Amino acid sequence: MSIHRASARAGSVLVVDDEPKILEVVSAFMGRCGFEVFSAATGREALEIFERENIALVLLDLMLPDMPGEDVCRAIRRRSRVPLIMLTAKIEEEDMLEGLELGADDYIRKPFSLRELGARAEAALRRASDDVVPLAAKSSFNGGDLTVNFETGAVRKRGAEVYLTPSEMKILAALIKYPGKIFNREKLIAAALGEDFDGYDRAVDSHVKNLRQKIETDPKNPRYILTVHGVGYKFGGT
Repeated sequence: MSIHRASARAGSVLVVDDEPKILEVVSAFMGRCGFEVFSAATGREALEIFERENIALVLLDLMLPDMPGEDVCRAIRRRSRVPLIMLTAKIEEEDMLEGLELGADDYIRKPFSLRELGARAEAALRRASDDVVPLAAKSSFNGGDLTVNFETGAVRKRGAEVYLTPSEMKILAALIKYPGKIFNREKLIAAALGEDFDGYDRAVDSHVKNLRQKIETDPKNPRYILTVHGVGYKFGGT
């Protein structure tokens, strides 16, 4: 795995391809576009990076040495709605339709131009820019103890409606979108509040404290917004 660092203002992109030249060229290009780039040559390595990092975009080759790219796509879609573009040499329409049915946002046939790739990536990110929601529009946790409707913004605790501020809702949505993923303050701000957030990173702690008061049965022993000491926060609902 290699990392190309640029300004990273566009977020982080995961490039997955077992062809070294393509991996190198695409990674360098995405770096020049302002992304922090993580690259992987196998499906297993890609999934490990995805679990560890706050990825904003996935560029996924379908023909990998250890597992089909379709399986990588399925695994990612079980956890996240992150924009995902499939890169493949397959030319059959059935293959393209299968990829889209698995949840890919777009499909680019090899060989492709970097200009086309950049345009497709920009379009996928633009479509997802306001989408800080998990896989399901409505989610229920711990036997209905907490329910969240991301379409209406309604949150209920034991059946009673809970009113969250916009920032609290965005933080909760970001944590639910990536279940089990640990966010430090910086990454939680980027995922939930955006890079234009001009407050102190400690403000996240205040939002989390207020959020716990509203959705936890015992805020001092939370079940949903868990602290990973020395690291950050993660979602613990089931």
